[in-house]
Amino acid sequence: MASARSTLTLEEALAELTHHADPARKQRVARLGIPEENSLGVALPDVRRIAKRAGRSTALANELWATGLHEARLLAALVYVPSDLTVADADKLVTDIVSWDLCDHLCNNLFLQMPGYPTLIDAWAAAEPLYTRRAAFALIASAATHEKTLSDAQRDHYLAHIEAAAGDTRPHVKKAVDWALREIGQRDLVARDQALTLCDALLESGDKARASLGRAARREIERFQEQPGRRRLVAVR
Repeated sequence: MASARSTLTLEEALAELTHHADPARKQRVARLGIPEENSLGVALPDVRRIAKRAGRSTALANELWATGLHEARLLAALVYVPSDLTVADADKLVTDIVSWDLCDHLCNNLFLQMPGYPTLIDAWAAAEPLYTRRAAFALIASAATHEKTLSDAQRDHYLAHIEAAAGDTRPHVKKAVDWALREIGQRDLVARDQALTLCDALLESGDKARASLGRAARREIERFQEQPGRRRLVAVR
């Protein structure tokens, strides 16, 4: 598929980002582990507004990504044409990630829209690199939240990935695995029961990290109930 042409050039997009730069925000971004020299300090709502002006263009997105600037990469995720990207392209993008927010932003706004995105989950779920593995579970969480249909087989496949990764003690992976489990458990009553069954298995595993994840997730998931007019379950106290 041929990439669309953007209404903005790279220079114009960078000028827009620079216009919205905030030194105080730049310092906060640095605490996420992003080098200050790679950040401008632009709020995500401003990035989204610039993306609307730019439109979709894989050519512009590649140029933005190549700058190495954090906010330019946030913008690139919104500018890419998802159907232009291959699994190899996604692999290249994910290896450049150095922060959880960019990881989750890519999963929510780009990878989920790629045709055949479940192949990314299968490729990354057992990966060793921190943000590659996190991306698998952020993508499961995003799919469980936004996909209107999810087959029983696909749900159970995702739960198997979650069970396999539940012992990963790295905080940015552990939080994504927990997030994925909770989002699956909130889809409907059958999914909730399947998620609770996995929580019990984790609690009984004899592994401290796995049991901790299962205990925390169970406390949340067991509160999910159906509510009239709501597509997903709602936490009831």
